[in-house]
Amino acid sequence: MNIALIGYGKMGKEIEQIALSRGHTIVLKVDVSNATTYTLDELKKADVAIEFSTPEAAINNIYKCFDANVPVVVGTTGWLSKLDEVKQKCASQQQTLFYASNYSIGVNLFFKLNEYLAKLMNSYPDYNVSMEEIHHVHKLDAPSGTAISLANQVIEQLDEKQKWVNEVSNSKHDLSIISKRIDEVPGTHTVTYNSAVDEISITHIAHNRKGFALGAVVASEWIKGKKGVFGMNDLMNL
Repeated sequence: MNIALIGYGKMGKEIEQIALSRGHTIVLKVDVSNATTYTLDELKKADVAIEFSTPEAAINNIYKCFDANVPVVVGTTGWLSKLDEVKQKCASQQQTLFYASNYSIGVNLFFKLNEYLAKLMNSYPDYNVSMEEIHHVHKLDAPSGTAISLANQVIEQLDEKQKWVNEVSNSKHDLSIISKRIDEVPGTHTVTYNSAVDEISITHIAHNRKGFALGAVVASEWIKGKKGVFGMNDLMNL
């Protein structure tokens, strides 16, 4: 396939290596030098675009792919307040959007584990749930998109929790997410249920960016010829 890389930072370079190793061709690279000047004609040379840019640029990049009739795989987080609007535009223009807060196979298995554990814990209100996420110092959003996805899963299952907050909270209705930015940590997420007598924790630790990059490339291969909005549950048949 011919791939456009929209966002050519550390993740973009990792995606490039994996895409090339799988026999694909990179026909467009978008970075700070051409982020506002790349054209629809340049984009149309691609069979699919993989978008890992910044929260501020993501929506414009997605819409540009729609206008060029190019399926887009989006890994940028921090713009989810506009996700419903983007989905509607995708449907109205009969385009293709693949979005995931995390493209790691392991993380998406972790999502299913998190959902199941939260279902079990709803019957045991003596346990209070909290979360911690750790990422590298270059990450622009907090909490991470993965942490928000985990938190929303928990809130859906626990009657007591009504919303997440990105701080320590003493309200029983709040799910506290503590965000830490440390060195070059690729990503660590922990969900903890704590009671007066014991504690249950589940943790996913990413060792590097390869898992995220591979998932994005596999997603770009998978959506070829498809129309609509998709995510990792569709890809992994979860």
